Amino acid sequence: MTAPSFRLSAPDMSCASCAGSITTALMRHDGVEDVSVNVPGATVTVTGTIDQATAASIVTDAGFPAMPADQVAPARQGDREAAAIAKERRWARRAAIGLGIWVPTAVLNWTLGEDLLWLQWVQLAAGTIVTVLVGPGFFTSAWAAAKRRTTNMDTLISIGAGTAYVYSVVLFVLERMQIETGQPMYFTEASVLFGLISLGHWFEARSSRRAGSAIRELLELQPDTAERRLDDGATEVVELDQISPGDHLVVRPGGRLPVDGTVLEGASEIDESLITGESEPVARGVGDPVVSGSLNTVGRLIIEATASGADSTVARITELVSNTMGSKASIQRLTDKVSSIFVPIVLAVAVCTVIGWSILAGVTDDWAPFRTGIISAVTVLIISCPCALGLATPMAIMVGTGESGRRGILIKSAEALEHAASVERVIFDKTGTLTKGEPSVTTVIAEEGSSEDDVVRIAAAAEAPSEHPVARAVLAEAHQRGITPEAVDDFLAVPGQGVQATLQGKPVEVMRDPRAACVVRHGGVEIGRIDVRDTPLPDAAQTVQRLTEMGLQVTMLSGDRQDAAEAIADDIGLPRDAVIAGQTPESKANWVTERSETTIMVGDGLNDAAALAGATVGMAVGSGTNVAIDAADVVIPAHRPSAVPLLVKISRSTLRAIKQNLFLAFVYNTAMIPVAAFGLLGPWGPVIAAGAMAVSDVSVIGNTVRLSASLKRRLGG
Repeated sequence: MTAPSFRLSAPDMSCASCAGSITTALMRHDGVEDVSVNVPGATVTVTGTIDQATAASIVTDAGFPAMPADQVAPARQGDREAAAIAKERRWARRAAIGLGIWVPTAVLNWTLGEDLLWLQWVQLAAGTIVTVLVGPGFFTSAWAAAKRRTTNMDTLISIGAGTAYVYSVVLFVLERMQIETGQPMYFTEASVLFGLISLGHWFEARSSRRAGSAIRELLELQPDTAERRLDDGATEVVELDQISPGDHLVVRPGGRLPVDGTVLEGASEIDESLITGESEPVARGVGDPVVSGSLNTVGRLIIEATASGADSTVARITELVSNTMGSKASIQRLTDKVSSIFVPIVLAVAVCTVIGWSILAGVTDDWAPFRTGIISAVTVLIISCPCALGLATPMAIMVGTGESGRRGILIKSAEALEHAASVERVIFDKTGTLTKGEPSVTTVIAEEGSSEDDVVRIAAAAEAPSEHPVARAVLAEAHQRGITPEAVDDFLAVPGQGVQATLQGKPVEVMRDPRAACVVRHGGVEIGRIDVRDTPLPDAAQTVQRLTEMGLQVTMLSGDRQDAAEAIADDIGLPRDAVIAGQTPESKANWVTERSETTIMVGDGLNDAAALAGATVGMAVGSGTNVAIDAADVVIPAHRPSAVPLLVKISRSTLRAIKQNLFLAFVYNTAMIPVAAFGLLGPWGPVIAAGAMAVSDVSVIGNTVRLSASLKRRLGG
């Protein structure tokens, strides 16, 4: 049994080390099985038996004030948006102070030289102002980590820039005491370090806030209020959380549907593109279902709510996207493990750098190597700080799941998105995924002693309690023949095989058969056969073609008979040798789990649930059974098999961007450590390091923006 999970909101996180600290603190509790931290999304997903209050307390005690995400003010999460904007503005202000003070003092230093006494005082004042006004943004975070006996990215920045400032103050005091050192001071460098790194944090905060726009855009699809009709015919405007199933709501032209419902009065064309991905409006009239977030274009509708505001389609989509953004791909888990030990290693390298250069100073009896050691250590601390590492994976995941969600593709976990990128075979159930799932009777064959009407009458009686597409086809045929189904007893549906019942004291069976869609038996005697034929979905053939062009193997795995499945395969351009027919739910699951390659299984019925669970990535059709949807990793819109190649494209692009981001955020830092430690960057090393770190941040953010633009351009929207 899967342990329950919940999400916490922790907006004060800033880097991968913060995520590591939170994970370590929570994993010490016996009731925690797994922790997934999403830094840009400011959420912590906890799996286990621990309660939310205790988990929030542990995270708060670790230095990151937290609370259950479902308590973060209303569904629109306005407070969280305001907090994100405030954080962005704080870093913008710090960057402006640091760089605004550094530029004029650096110009004076470069043009006049630093030997002038008054200029040294100006540099001291400038460095002190920046350290006092900007430094606390780093110092408080580093100190909080130190109290938890851990480190984070701000530890490196604080020690590096703080050392440069303190070192310069010592030299300044010695100069005032008439002790000549002959060494340059680094007040301006301390200022630019704080300024440039604050600029990088501003880029991160701004980009993280924008990356979360998928959630906001989804929430904006659902209006805050609805117009409810009262018993006397009058209407009132109510908040969304006041709507209950059964309420009658008025939806005027140009308005969005507040909740899922059924049309009671009126007719209109509904634009469902932002929910289902279908570009053309669809006609909806009395008795038709409608979904929240859809746009009513021309007619006035009265709908009966079938869900509350919290349980609407938009709310469920938003919850799924939020959960996915808070989950971790396996590649991110590896990154987190690396980052958890990276900072302590860097601190050790910095100490060794100082010691090594100090030994050289003692051997040569020269002050210069010691100064080089201090500056080189500061450079190591700064250039090693992979602040962008905490953004590399989750930002790309946000973009990928957001773009998928806008097209009606709901991904339940980051791992599903990652696995879909490397899939080798796509397996489709036939009915309801590649076909319309609305079969019709083509032929009725009666055995001697029975008539066609007898066969249809008895089959319709047995199928009446069933919701299977074949049952609907048989009942439709009975209706056309003017036959009213009789009541039966002891009804039993056998998944993948058919139905059984008792009619007038005799057993009735309507079962799958190799010769026809179903064979009808009454009283243990076969009385006839009914042939049923489905029709392919409009984009089924194009879906098969696209998947094949992408280098994927495509298989149809069906419970239908071989000739019926092959007929559909012929219609959609699928080779007959790719058809596996006559499958039971058990054999479907076994066939899928026996594959050596990575697989996507697409299905919609109860008989597909085991196969969906056994595939690398299970994809359920949104109109399918709850069991199938629960067993799947991804939910796609009904009647849109083209969503499958779309998901693979998005997944491949997202995984490629993640790998690029990790390279940009991490590899160059590691490569530059020995360069910095050996003093090869010279006296300007700390400034070069700060600039390089900012470039790393900008590179990761820019690459993620490129991913978003690329997906919009290639996929539309």
